[in-house]
Amino acid sequence: MGQTITEIAQSLKDANKKVQLIYAFNGTGKTRLSREFKELIAPKNPKTEEEEESGIKIMYYNAFTEDLFYWDNDLDYDVDRKLKIQPNGYTDWVLLEQGQETNITTHFQRYTNDKLTPKFNEQYTIKDEENDKDIIVPAYSEVRFSFERGDDSGSDFVKISKGEESCFIWSVFYSLLEQTINVLNVAEEDDRETDQFNHLQYVFIDDPVSSLDDTHLIELAVNIAELIKSSQSDLKFVITTHNPLFYNILFNEFNNSDSRYSYKPKYCIKKRLEKLEDGTFDIHIQSKDSPFSYHLFLLEELEKVRISGNIQKYHFNFLRNILEKTSTFLGYYEWKKLLPEDANGAREGYYKRILDLSSHSKFSGEETSALTTQEKDVFKHLVKEIKKLYKFKLNNDQEITEENVTV
Repeated sequence: MGQTITEIAQSLKDANKKVQLIYAFNGTGKTRLSREFKELIAPKNPKTEEEEESGIKIMYYNAFTEDLFYWDNDLDYDVDRKLKIQPNGYTDWVLLEQGQETNITTHFQRYTNDKLTPKFNEQYTIKDEENDKDIIVPAYSEVRFSFERGDDSGSDFVKISKGEESCFIWSVFYSLLEQTINVLNVAEEDDRETDQFNHLQYVFIDDPVSSLDDTHLIELAVNIAELIKSSQSDLKFVITTHNPLFYNILFNEFNNSDSRYSYKPKYCIKKRLEKLEDGTFDIHIQSKDSPFSYHLFLLEELEKVRISGNIQKYHFNFLRNILEKTSTFLGYYEWKKLLPEDANGAREGYYKRILDLSSHSKFSGEETSALTTQEKDVFKHLVKEIKKLYKFKLNNDQEITEENVTV
């Protein structure tokens, strides 16, 4: 029986683990889960809509974190493009009090370009001509980006890409997290440089920087794991992601002890969040012995719908995904070479059917467009034949039958 997203959040709170690592498809509800979890840990006062004044209890990175940053594109002159920062306690502390500008730049350039340099503003005053008054622009409330040339002639200010912007925002959060862990690693509260994190219980990280290439994504995962392993306080972490590579790197990192830290693999639990057909949710604990095999997970899903008959257009997208990955692994130039032959010894009909349906389908369980009986029959045949031809061994190592599939 499925659970509500609030019940899933409560189960995360009750788990009492140092690290909870969760995989879920995009559109499953990871951001909603982070919000529900935040409300459980630090509920707002319904009268004032403000969090209770008992110290920061949770720090989170998700889609709402990016809302703290927005662009002023200088539409009048198209010269002074800058990323503006909404006033908030987190960035004020890490920038104004801790002076982490250099660290943020280092982290940002590590994942983007070592010449692309963020420059934070100092406090300045502008004239509001309409109201005839001066407006003070606080320090560290704006960021401009330029390409450094190795001399004093830096480039004009540029508007960075959405992916680079995401990297920058993550770099600000990561610098804050790094400093926070260092503060809490001081055992005696009276000896800490600030008391504002004394009540911090959780850090919730939802899909950081999904636009990175594989090399930088691996580096990011390793850096996150090392930082979390260095945490000596009672601080707990929840990480959610839709990226199988990122999940697997973290899985492996958290599954190993590290002589530098007191962290042990038993401190981490790995899970998979699933949205059910009725709109409820389920969360499964993953094996501690092997990382997540994304293509096998997809094949398990396809085998279930093949038996249940509850086939949607997006399942053809899953099938194409499996064929793309398998053809790359086996060295085939075209994934259609992996398709079984039809009665006439050809593959083109199956290829065209998958191509058409996967190209016009959503990669999400929200797709509701009906398939014809013939399309469903083709799907069932292909899943069965591909599984047999290439001898896939499913993750759960058990036969999926009509008896254990809910129709």
